[in-house]
Amino acid sequence: MNKVYVEGLVLANTIIADLEKLRSTIDIVLCPPFIHIQTVYNMLKEYPWLHVGAQNCHQLEAGAYTGEVTAAMLKSVGAEYIIIGHSERRAYFNESPELLAQKVQAVIKQGLSPIFCCGENLEIREANTQESFVQAQIEQSLFSLSASDFKKVVIAYEPIWAIGTGIVASPEQAEAMHASIRNLVTQKYGTEIAQQTTILYGGSCQPSNVLELFSKPDIDGALVGSSSLNAQDFIQIVKHRAAKLR
Repeated sequence: MNKVYVEGLVLANTIIADLEKLRSTIDIVLCPPFIHIQTVYNMLKEYPWLHVGAQNCHQLEAGAYTGEVTAAMLKSVGAEYIIIGHSERRAYFNESPELLAQKVQAVIKQGLSPIFCCGENLEIREANTQESFVQAQIEQSLFSLSASDFKKVVIAYEPIWAIGTGIVASPEQAEAMHASIRNLVTQKYGTEIAQQTTILYGGSCQPSNVLELFSKPDIDGALVGSSSLNAQDFIQIVKHRAAKLR
């Protein structure tokens, strides 16, 4: 919930103007507030490696739910991705695994890709039960999907204790969780789908720490939070990821 309309477009334009020169081999998704989506889509639609997404949607297709936005509405203004289950949505809006499963289904029904967030708080991490906790989040909200539908899912691991705190999980901690998630997907859907599944890291990603994170085999990219509000920081993170794939 940052940036009024003009501020948001200036930020997006600065990012797009730089990244269109990159002609990237990676997919870059900008997920602005709802009011910016259509304009941002029009700014980046010429570049097939740049995409626009939304930060949330309602689980139903239509109805008397004042203030809510459906996946179909977001698709109609250019969104290709929708973030589902961000830790802030879980914490502040009490979004349950069952509700998130419905939202995932709603997104996929529209032919869009859910970016499904999962992650543990500090108490869970200190109890060393983080892997079983995150696995339960994934099983409860994603594992009712068919294999063909699951292929549309992007998973984002966000250790809640490292969001907005300036603390980042060590590359080893992040890789261990990413490997655990990929192993879980392998058990459910098989090796091929698990290897194709994009698993992002989202916990205080900054230009200064992503290079080491991106060196890990199961970390496929980043779900960038506060650094995305600074155009040059975001651009540098993207360039670091692109450089790792050369």
